Amino acid sequence: MINRLFAGAVALAVVAVSGPALADDPKDPLLSKSAAARAKDKAIIRQLNINEMNRVRAQDAQYAKGWQAYREQPRREAEYRAALADHAREQAAYEKKMAAWREAVRRCRAGD
Repeated sequence: MINRLFAGAVALAVVAVSGPALADDPKDPLLSKSAAARAKDKAIIRQLNINEMNRVRAQDAQYAKGWQAYREQPRREAEYRAALADHAREQAAYEKKMAAWREAVRRCRAGD
């Protein structure tokens, strides 16, 4: 019973609150009679459009940077793998030289 009463109250509140928006109606006779009101409305709409265009352009630029990074990823990954392979080769050469040096030190200490 209480649930039905609550649901009815919510439905009534929704119907009562939902009404036409309090926006300028272009068919409103009072608005169409005043040139100043029309000019003000046109200026506001123009500024809103400019603001939205600037927001969309900034968003598109951000997306473009993300897509550019996405397109560059295979190249960057290849460069990283090449650098890693170079490092591994250098490390192996270093280890080989160190092993030769250690062997020379061992032989020297042995009296050779």
